[in-house]
Amino acid sequence: MRILAATAILLAAAALGAAAPAVVPLTLPSGKVLQVEVMVDDQDRAMGLMFRPSLPLDHGMLFVFENEDFHGFWMKNCRFPIDMVWLDRDRRVVHVAEAVPPCKADPCPTYSPLRKASYVVEMNAGQARREKAAVGAALSFELPR
Repeated sequence: MRILAATAILLAAAALGAAAPAVVPLTLPSGKVLQVEVMVDDQDRAMGLMFRPSLPLDHGMLFVFENEDFHGFWMKNCRFPIDMVWLDRDRRVVHVAEAVPPCKADPCPTYSPLRKASYVVEMNAGQARREKAAVGAALSFELPR
């Protein structure tokens, strides 16, 4: 019984120690502000929106990469369509993939930009067009320190 209690305490402590991604405001070209989870490490980037039932309309995800590249994304274990917006180091839109559907079977397709990017923003399907996040538009955000 003591081992079971000790194990439960250790698991609870580990869960408390696991830091949730930072959340920062991101302003879209229309002026709408999304609260975005900032994904900076490989583990967070790999998990992304997997297994989530939905995404609130005023929320999104911001994936941060150290190097500009053709960062590809897939929709494995995602449950709803999203828009993906790739940004260059100056935070200007270089590519948009609209209403990307969840992956239904392996192998899942990969979605990549036509130009190198440093950031990718994921938001609800239809939101990029509605909020004027088109190629050349600027998005605004401050990364946590």
